[in-house]
Amino acid sequence: MIKMLPLSMALAALIGLAGCSPANDTANDATTASEEPTILRFAHFWPATAATHTDVFEPWARQIEEESGGRLKVEIYPSATLSKPDSTYSAVASGTVDIGSQLQGYTNGRFPLTQVAELPGLSNSATQMNCMLQTLYDDGVIAGEYDDTHLLFMMGTGPGGMHTVDQPIQKPSDLQGLRMRRPSAIAGDIIEAAGGTPVGLPAPDIYTSLQRGVLDGVSLPWDATGSFRLIELTNTHTNIPFYSSAIMVTMNKDKYESLPDDLKKVIDDNSGKAMAAVAGEVFDAEDAKFMAEAEAKGDTIIDIPDPLNDPDWQEPLEAGIQKYLADTEALGLDAQTVYQKAQEASAACKA
Repeated sequence: MIKMLPLSMALAALIGLAGCSPANDTANDATTASEEPTILRFAHFWPATAATHTDVFEPWARQIEEESGGRLKVEIYPSATLSKPDSTYSAVASGTVDIGSQLQGYTNGRFPLTQVAELPGLSNSATQMNCMLQTLYDDGVIAGEYDDTHLLFMMGTGPGGMHTVDQPIQKPSDLQGLRMRRPSAIAGDIIEAAGGTPVGLPAPDIYTSLQRGVLDGVSLPWDATGSFRLIELTNTHTNIPFYSSAIMVTMNKDKYESLPDDLKKVIDDNSGKAMAAVAGEVFDAEDAKFMAEAEAKGDTIIDIPDPLNDPDWQEPLEAGIQKYLADTEALGLDAQTVYQKAQEASAACKA
């Protein structure tokens, strides 16, 4: 004869079985999943050996992870492995990547007001350029160009000069017939006006183009000649600050908004002027490092420190400035006011 279990024991058994049920396993899995870190995929075009990657982006990623207690994890994809150099901003805006860094000049016409800051005579160092760009953004002068993403911080290069193979450039006429890689439309217009042929190429493609003779030279800041190993191929350099490149680091807006407030604060605390200043110091140190390396190997270096007051360079540079402002005004944008604001920010950041 089978004895019936008391009701209390039957209920206890049912509760025990319920504790082992798939539904409870699902709840446990949900709890575990909620503790998994949020992954932020960060795309950029610099090689993994470049100081921009090792001294700016990697420390930034570590700081984000540490301050979030491991709840945020930044995975960095250098060397344009996750997005093309000229489409990283659009990849961030669309959510293909979470964070990205790109030169504004890679997408001609997309950031016309920001690129006013690239004009000759506004910046003599990366630190000054970064400060100027971040000031213009924070003051709302250029912020509207980034409405489709959540901008983290601005960066900018030191002055961009010219680096060639056995082709000294002392005056504009020396560019006659040379195929020069241009970093932006602004620099390209100046090269073309001087008789050179501007060639648009993403930075990762320059080395092989120089090596094969497709290019005669490049227009770049010193740090980029080191980051992309161009110092190996060039031996004649003209230090002339006739442009600086703007760079942004930005985040997908929906991804940022999806974070809880405390994690948004971690992102916010590692954005803006403080990060712009860090990047400026890194770029300036790299400029000095690679210029010293070129000097040490006996390269020819020509200095034109103030081209806007140089009798040979003043006219083409002034013409380039006015052409860019006029072209931007023709788009219905108040380029003259932005130029004035950029001059004011330049003076304040230099001080």
